[in-house]
Amino acid sequence: MGWPLIGESLEFFSKLRNGVPEKFLTDRITKYSSKVFRTSLLREPMAMLCGAEGNKFLFSNEGKLVQVWFPSAITKIFPRSHDENIQESTIKVRKVLLSFLKADALHKYTPVMDAVMKQHLERDWNQSQIKVGHVVTRYTFTVACRLLLSIEDPQKVEKLGKRIGEVVEGTMSLPINFPGTAFRRAIKASMAVHKELEGVIRQRKNDLSEKSVLPPHDLLSHMLLANDENGQFMPEFDIASLIVGLLHGGTHTLNAALTFIMMYLAELPDVYLEVLREQMEIARSKEPRESLKWEDLSKMRYSWNVANEVLRLTPPSFGTFREAITDFTYAGYTIPKGWKLHWMSHSTHKNPQYFPNPEKFEPSRFEGNGPPPYTFVPFGGGPRMCPGNEYARLVILVFMHNVVTKFRWEKLIPNEKILSDPLPRPTQGLPILLHPHNP
Repeated sequence: MGWPLIGESLEFFSKLRNGVPEKFLTDRITKYSSKVFRTSLLREPMAMLCGAEGNKFLFSNEGKLVQVWFPSAITKIFPRSHDENIQESTIKVRKVLLSFLKADALHKYTPVMDAVMKQHLERDWNQSQIKVGHVVTRYTFTVACRLLLSIEDPQKVEKLGKRIGEVVEGTMSLPINFPGTAFRRAIKASMAVHKELEGVIRQRKNDLSEKSVLPPHDLLSHMLLANDENGQFMPEFDIASLIVGLLHGGTHTLNAALTFIMMYLAELPDVYLEVLREQMEIARSKEPRESLKWEDLSKMRYSWNVANEVLRLTPPSFGTFREAITDFTYAGYTIPKGWKLHWMSHSTHKNPQYFPNPEKFEPSRFEGNGPPPYTFVPFGGGPRMCPGNEYARLVILVFMHNVVTKFRWEKLIPNEKILSDPLPRPTQGLPILLHPHNP
């Protein structure tokens, strides 16, 4: 269980920061000869259920034996206005998100996202050398501000992005609320974004009530118009908190995914050429300056297999937490009520039992029926599967199409180190040299 109070948190976060979180798991699986073990993280007694069996058990028992749980740092950075049970709150939020991100809505967002990406290329990719980590952050945040809030002003987007970056740094820090700590900076940044969003929300409510202008079809309008089974609308404060959370979680995980897609395509020329072939075939089928459509994404099969292999090797999230809502037994071990459970995609993604030669980059793993059930889980699974998985697919494929059809590139730091804090990233931001294709 580790040291008093801190448990094994230091070793856990050390492995995470050094880009080998799976080693925390494999060391203990070997030590205890079991895929179930107990530890202590974030000042909480915690059980780790590893492997496909553990994933299946947790995903299948959501709301029955376990429920979502957030570390205290998260609940303080993303506060709510009332004492509603966090389970009820997350169910309501999930319902709104699933409605907003349903397939027919994403159909309409595809050309919008394609236009944003093309503008992004003209503005941020017009130099011979760029840092991928920086430019993809601007892209994903610009897209999120456009679709969630209809904010297009580059200065407003830049200001919000800086604040959200400070929020990210504090979400997995120790919850020490002293001046100068990452946790204190994250709370202040979250409240600053809150304040700005509350003004946007009030203005949008006025527009909706007066019908003076046609409101944009974004998530903010969707949330303001949605009510629960009792006819109650979501409080403004909670809408602001939710949007802060979405700007945080929905952009920085995508930043990691896009950065590593760029890294692997630079390292693997054969993979790059096959992606280029597929994307150029789509580009040639379209009229000049014609936007991508939702239907085009279904033709990007190899590109999506490549993206999935990147998500397998470098999952953009290190996992989530659950809480036991009753005593239960799993694999002969009793998990007491109130204990926390930590689920990590790393317990299966690099396991040779499920993925032979797991360190090899092999997109063909995702052909046909793909990996065995409950082994490839970058978006989680079960009732708590990330509601933004199709949104993520759209962002990734629009990005890949536009970048690959315009450039090839090479890494400027061949052996750049990877760390996680808490999301994986190259330490220097992945600087690359761009080579535009000949017209």
